[in-house]
Amino acid sequence: MNATTNIQPFSADDFANALAEHNYEFAVGQTVKGKVVSVESSGIYVDIGAKSLGFLPIEEATLSGSSRSNSDAFPIGNEYEFLIISSQNADGEVKLSVRRLLFKQAWQTLRDYQAESKVFETKVIGTNSGGVIVDSVGLRGFVPRSHLSDTSDLAKLVGKMLPVMVLEADETRKKLVLSNRQAAKLAAMSQLSKGLLITGKVTNIRPFGAFVEFAGVSGLLHVKEMSQKPISDPTRVFQINDMIKAVVVDIDESRDRIALSTKILELHAGEMLDNSAQIFAEAEDRLEKNISKLWEA
Repeated sequence: MNATTNIQPFSADDFANALAEHNYEFAVGQTVKGKVVSVESSGIYVDIGAKSLGFLPIEEATLSGSSRSNSDAFPIGNEYEFLIISSQNADGEVKLSVRRLLFKQAWQTLRDYQAESKVFETKVIGTNSGGVIVDSVGLRGFVPRSHLSDTSDLAKLVGKMLPVMVLEADETRKKLVLSNRQAAKLAAMSQLSKGLLITGKVTNIRPFGAFVEFAGVSGLLHVKEMSQKPISDPTRVFQINDMIKAVVVDIDESRDRIALSTKILELHAGEMLDNSAQIFAEAEDRLEKNISKLWEA
């Protein structure tokens, strides 16, 4: 004899009581997942597992606050992450934001880039007297003129992509400061090696040596590395704005220091004082002959 199973009807009150047993309390600032269930001109309704639907206003849908058609941007049935931006109203509905969630994620990405000293691309969208304005992972940033590798014509940079590093990423103050010069320097440093022949411009002369700028970085040509003959005054050998050739003899990345030498190109002591033009003209051949001296004790 078959047993009879009694199925009890499930009333509307029973359904309400079942819902009440679940905790659907949401906090402002909480990130939730939800599925798009309805698209309207004013926004999108999302099932986030609450007693009622969450609502995503269209102005909170993207970083820019606007979007292509809602149905294209958020197809019905697709699941996304949202940030809760209001407490539940009397109907249990909360307001949601994708825009603010993307902002939070973008700031975190930039803080990570800063911690990693990462070089990344950013687009120049404008200029002012102090530098250029950029769009970095959806956020508005600033590259000061002093941190640009090329300052000859800032207007020509608009629309171009620049490699940059993060100097400051302050979400509270909405302050994002970047450096193109540091990024270029890091890239240039990574391409350097001991024994590399460089062409550069003398930018400063001090009693202890000359600073030479090349490939976006600056190296020191110490007075002791100018010639095999002792030099008491660097200006006897070089002048500011002189274009010279020199050899990289040491790289200290931790201290951002590059040491250069011209004496390794000499065939005899003091030649740099009397015949620098010929030395530079024959620099490649001379280095090939003398390269072993770099590794001599």
